[in-house]
Amino acid sequence: MDLETKIEEDLKDAMRAGDTARKNTLRLIRAAIKNASIEAGGGPIGDPAVVAILQKQAKQRADSIEQFERAGRDDLVTAEREELAIIGEYLPRQLSDEELEAAVHAQIEAVGATGIADIGRVMGPLMNALQGTADGQRVSEIVRRTLAG
Repeated sequence: MDLETKIEEDLKDAMRAGDTARKNTLRLIRAAIKNASIEAGGGPIGDPAVVAILQKQAKQRADSIEQFERAGRDDLVTAEREELAIIGEYLPRQLSDEELEAAVHAQIEAVGATGIADIGRVMGPLMNALQGTADGQRVSEIVRRTLAG
C-alpha cells in the first residue's frame, strides 16, 4: 500500500474512532497532498513526493513548537507536539548521528573531497542517497564539520 492510500485509510479509521486530533492532522496532510497533486497535473504524486510533503509539515510543526515555547503558550505546544507525533508515524526512520556520520565519511571518500570547498560535490549526491531519512541541516552541519577538520 502506498503512503497516500495509507493516510486515507488511517483518516477513515480516525473518523470512525472519533479521534479528533488524528483526524484533523490527517486532513491537513491530505489537503497538502491534493494540492501537490493538482500542481503536478492531477495524478498520483508517489511516495517520495508524499514524504517531502510530510517532512515540510513536520518542519512547520517543529518551528511552531519553538515559537510557542518562547511565547509561553504551553497549550499550543502540546497540540503541535501531538500533530508532529502523528506526522512522524508516516515518515521514514531518521538516521542516528553515527549512521549519518558514516554516510558522510563514505561520500567524502567516494568523491575525493579534501576541504570545505568540496561541500557541493559531497552534499548533492549525499542528499539524494539519504532522501527522507535525514534533515538537510543536520547533514550539512556534519559535512561542514568533517570537511573543516
